Amino acid sequence: MTLFQRAHDILAAKANKALDAAEKPDEMLDLSYEQMLDHLTKVRRALVDIAASRKQLELQEQQLQHTVDHLQDQAKEALGQGKEDLAREALQRKSAAQGQITDLDAQHQQLTEQEQKLEQTLQALQQRVNDFRSKKEVMKAQYTAAQAMTSVNEQATGISSTLSDSGAELQRAQDKIANMQARAGALDELMQSGVLEDVGGGGDDIQKELDEVSSASDVDKELAALKAQIGPGSSAPELPAGS
Repeated sequence: MTLFQRAHDILAAKANKALDAAEKPDEMLDLSYEQMLDHLTKVRRALVDIAASRKQLELQEQQLQHTVDHLQDQAKEALGQGKEDLAREALQRKSAAQGQITDLDAQHQQLTEQEQKLEQTLQALQQRVNDFRSKKEVMKAQYTAAQAMTSVNEQATGISSTLSDSGAELQRAQDKIANMQARAGALDELMQSGVLEDVGGGGDDIQKELDEVSSASDVDKELAALKAQIGPGSSAPELPAGS
């Protein structure tokens, strides 16, 4: 098949079924099947025409044979009446009619042979059409199944991509949660150890006053202990200047 013929078939398929898409296997199969049916119809019509021509020749032969028989009878009757010239004329016409019958016989034989060949061609073509129709339906079913499988695979690919993206998002969320949990645990440990309070630079005013009272109490106790060691008659040493 030439490129031009292929392009012609595609355009014919589009025109025949008003296709919106380009060449499709199922549509091209239907087009080929329709072309085969069209060819089959033409062969049948040719067979009918030949059969009709053969039948017409047979009718002409019958008429000529009737004419031959009638001229034969007329020749006999004329000769019986002593009209030899008239009998001769009847026999000459009979011979001409017999010649036409001979010519028609040859044509009839040719038409019969052509008719037989066309009948054989028609039978072979009909078998091809039947076989093609069965295979066509199987191939169309396979094409439909392939289309469905392709669609399913494409959808599965999209789902896989979506699941992959969702998995990455879940992993990022889990990592973020783990980081937040680790940070919260670290802060809790720092708060319990008091590191955060030291880093913050002390507590509130009440806590300061309580710390000062505790410190003054400790000084008073230490001072009383020293007085007890020195005794009541001892004089306190002088403190360095600037203390």
